[in-house]
Order: sequence, then C-alpha cells, then structure tokens
Amino acid sequence: MIIGVPKEIKNNERRVPIIPFGVEDLTKSGHQIIIQSQAGIGSGFTDDKYIAAGAKVIDTAEKIFEQSDIIIKVKEPQPEEVRLIKEGQIVFTYFHFSANEDLTNNMLDTQSIAIAYETVQNSNGQLPLLIPMSEVAGRMAVQNGAKCLEGNMGGKGKLLSGVPGVEPATVTILGGGVVGSNAAKLAAGLGGKVYIVDINPERLKYLDDIMPANVFTLYSNKHTITELLPKTDLLIGGVLQVGAKAPKIVTRDMLSLMQKGSVIVDVAVDQGGCVETCKPTTHAEPTYEVDGIIHYCVTNMPGSVPYTSTIALANATYPYIKKIVNNGCIPALKQDRSLRYGLNIYKGKITHSAVANTFDMDYAFPDEVAN
Repeated sequence: MIIGVPKEIKNNERRVPIIPFGVEDLTKSGHQIIIQSQAGIGSGFTDDKYIAAGAKVIDTAEKIFEQSDIIIKVKEPQPEEVRLIKEGQIVFTYFHFSANEDLTNNMLDTQSIAIAYETVQNSNGQLPLLIPMSEVAGRMAVQNGAKCLEGNMGGKGKLLSGVPGVEPATVTILGGGVVGSNAAKLAAGLGGKVYIVDINPERLKYLDDIMPANVFTLYSNKHTITELLPKTDLLIGGVLQVGAKAPKIVTRDMLSLMQKGSVIVDVAVDQGGCVETCKPTTHAEPTYEVDGIIHYCVTNMPGSVPYTSTIALANATYPYIKKIVNNGCIPALKQDRSLRYGLNIYKGKITHSAVANTFDMDYAFPDEVAN
C-alpha cells in the first residue's frame, strides 16, 4: 500500500501520526510511505530522519492525497483536506464525528472509509488509541488549570498546593476514567485536595484503593456535584461516552454555585464538552470568562506537547496501521473486532451507532466487513 502522511493544518497542531521507526518497519514490509515536507518537524522529527527511514518526502498535501491508498493523520480532516479525499480511500485519524455534523456529512459525501482512533475498542471496553492522549490531557488539565488559577490569568490567585499555614486548592474531577485518574494523580502529587466523582461504583472502589490520601471518591449525581461546586477551585471535566456527545453534567445555572475566579478545564470539549458553557478554544486564546468563572477549553490539548504526544500516540496506533496495510482494509476489519469498532463511515454510510444516534441518521454495518 501507499501510506500518505499530510502535515497537520489544524490551528496549533504540531503532532505527526508516525515516527521514523514505523516508516522503517513498513518499508521493510514492502509498503511505500509518502510524507509531506516538515510534517514531523514540530515533534522533533526532520525530513532527513524520515528519508533515512525509507519515506519519500513530498511538498504538497494535494499530491499526498492523490497518490495514497490510506491517509493517516492526528486530527480530523479540515475542510480543505476533505475536498482532497478520494472515493474508497481509507482515512485513519481522530474524527470525533458526534461533535461535528458538518464533518460527518462531508465525509459521507466523499464515499471514503473513515476509521476513528477514538472508537477503536478492545474486549475489555478500553479505548487503546484514546488512552495515550487522555493520559496526556488529564495531566495537562491540572497543569493548565493551576496556571489559570493565578491572579494574572483571571483566577482567584490560589496556589494549587498551598503552603504551610495556607490550605491547598480544591480540585473536583468529573469522571474517573483515564483522563480523571491521570488528572487526580498530578493534582494530588502537587498537594491539592482532590475529589473524583463517577457513576461506576467499581471504578470508585478501585480509585479509592490506588489513590493517595488527599484524593476522595464520591458517587456522581446532581446533589453531590452541587455540594462540591461552591468549594471547588479547579473543576476538570473528563466524562466520555464512546463515539457520542458528552453529557452536560454542569449546567449554566450551576455555574453560579462556584466562586468568582474559579477555573473550569473541560477535557471533554472534543466531544462537545460536559459543561454547558464550554466552547472550543485554541492555544493562542485558550480561555474565556462566563459569570466570573475562567473556562479553558482547548480542543487539542496534547498538541501543545507534540514530542511526548506524538511518540505516545504512534506507539499505540502503529500496530493497527500495520494490520490494515499488511492485510488490506476489509480483511483487517474482519479479523480484528477492536478495529471494527473504529469504523465510523464506510463508503457513504454511517457504521457506528453512537454517531448515527447523535444526528438521527440511518446506521448500517456493511456485509462485506462483518465477521
């Protein structure tokens, strides 16, 4: 197969979906990798490194899309990229369709095959291609939230850790999954008083066993959250429903319960956000204020640490890329149930129920892919 790697063009996105090791390994298997010039430079990988590994460097994205059987990316195709996608072409990347109806309709029109990193799901219900970026985002949520609490950022001027004689900040985390547990680890390590709320009792028991003494677990319901919000300095949203929009856990009315200068970091923004007042922001202008509450809702948070994020993502995605190109798309989907969960659109049809339900569209899984 010819594997195309265009340079990411989403605002402030510096990651790349494959590292030189992957290029070298795929080249040995007889595949051709064409990569757009400077695609890896933001993550520390020069064109020379890719050339040495066996890739062919091409100047324009148009030529990449034109020549490739499969396109691998990090972020969802931007409008100018969607126009380049060919009928039957495989596109393997993060899509988050449920948060973007225009992208969904435009990808349906291309008659391509869209496999989404975020819905690849193994037999244990885990999301192996979302986990590494969720780990990064969970830790960065605390890092960025702590910065936003500073007075010069509009926050209440509270140090997350406190100091002897002054209490630490209170951090409330919505969701005890990968984002939530990683956020809790970092917030607790910095000395904050941390609450994790979740609707899964078994998950809460597990977190209660492994977390340090300054982390407290609570069952998530409206009463619990309304009790926590008045004392919360930093609220982190880490709620996920696979392939679907995030539920609105904190409404606009509930915002009035928080003290002025408190901070919200909604990691679920890629799926529409779990805070009603959430709207996507960029690294250039990451925050805005609603009712005196600072909101940090950057959609590609891991993109600001591209070296770490690229390697973590490539380590996870590479086995699936290799399976697709070595076996062919249809055989790979038939053989690997986890990969089948990742199939969101197949030649003009939605193939993931969560996406279909979000937009009240028809859902059909193609016979030729079913095992």
